[in-house]
Amino acid sequence: MKKEKYRILISGGGTGGHIFPALSIANALKSRLNAEILFVGAEDRMEMERIPAAGYDIKGLPVAGFDRKNLLKNIGVLIKLRRSIAMARKIVADFKPDIAIGVGGYCSGPTLKAAQRAGVPTLLQEQNSYAGVTNKLLAKKAKKICVAYPDLERFFPAEKIVLTGNPIRKDLLSSQISPEKARERFGLNPKLPTVLIVGGSLGALTLNESMEAGIRKLYDEGIQVIWQTGKYFGDRGTAAVKNLQGIVVTKFISDMAAAYAAADLVVSRAGAGSISELELLGKPCILVPSPNVAEDHQTKNARALSDKGAAILVKDSDAREKLVEEIINLIHDSKRMKEMSTEIRKLALPDSDEKIVDEIVKILQ
Repeated sequence: MKKEKYRILISGGGTGGHIFPALSIANALKSRLNAEILFVGAEDRMEMERIPAAGYDIKGLPVAGFDRKNLLKNIGVLIKLRRSIAMARKIVADFKPDIAIGVGGYCSGPTLKAAQRAGVPTLLQEQNSYAGVTNKLLAKKAKKICVAYPDLERFFPAEKIVLTGNPIRKDLLSSQISPEKARERFGLNPKLPTVLIVGGSLGALTLNESMEAGIRKLYDEGIQVIWQTGKYFGDRGTAAVKNLQGIVVTKFISDMAAAYAAADLVVSRAGAGSISELELLGKPCILVPSPNVAEDHQTKNARALSDKGAAILVKDSDAREKLVEEIINLIHDSKRMKEMSTEIRKLALPDSDEKIVDEIVKILQ
């Protein structure tokens, strides 16, 4: 039965890789349904700023991730989890959602569990090629599970799985800027080969230290670099490129569409969101999976591409020694770059936000 106005709860966050898909889904929902949307995030993470900036309300839970190295620290984590469960139940009881959507992140577990206990239908979005613990626990009672990789039947009931892909930021696809103009926007020579180094909004120490050690080699090879260091690398990046022309160092890139357009080659972590962007844009890439993630899922994400010749995988432990050489070898091999671009485009799943909203509408109506 159609309602005049739907109440929709979306939970997830912790990183841009969870927040951008959540916002894409929310925006697609707003364009198709008369809906009141409430987000639930982790109270000390970036979603508490990003979601309100995008025009949506958000409630924060004190939830935190388990510490796999120092087990004693988990006493505090368990106390926060109990508080989060109680708060999530109250949010569900007060908001009375018609559906709850989980996009991953610590807060998604207590929120979706509370919704399921209250009899609210739930939809999960699994972004990675290896399912997270939270989604595996929630899958049994979920109505639908939207995935970005094939062959996830080993984690979820096959009849609930829908292959939709991961939603990405719309501006990345709508941008019309040429590579030459994009390079000029960054103050670079429009004709020289250019590499984008991006380790997520917080940065990636391995990528940063690999660049710090090898940036002069790239410069000597006539390779331009746009290097996003993230906010925790201080001024080390700027110091490493002193007096080097054609190297841009920045803590944050506000215009990612131009950065991607400027780049012949992208070096990135292997988060699901980043990979979806690279697939849809057809960018040759070197992936350096983060070792600090649950179930080593970034390595599995990267392998799903490298096994098909769509990316090069460099282990985090090898990056300081091998990454710069891999960049130099690849950027001078135009034939291989073209082949990688073709192969990575084959893996792209466009219009993911609309496909996920199709499933949400079916459940609601």
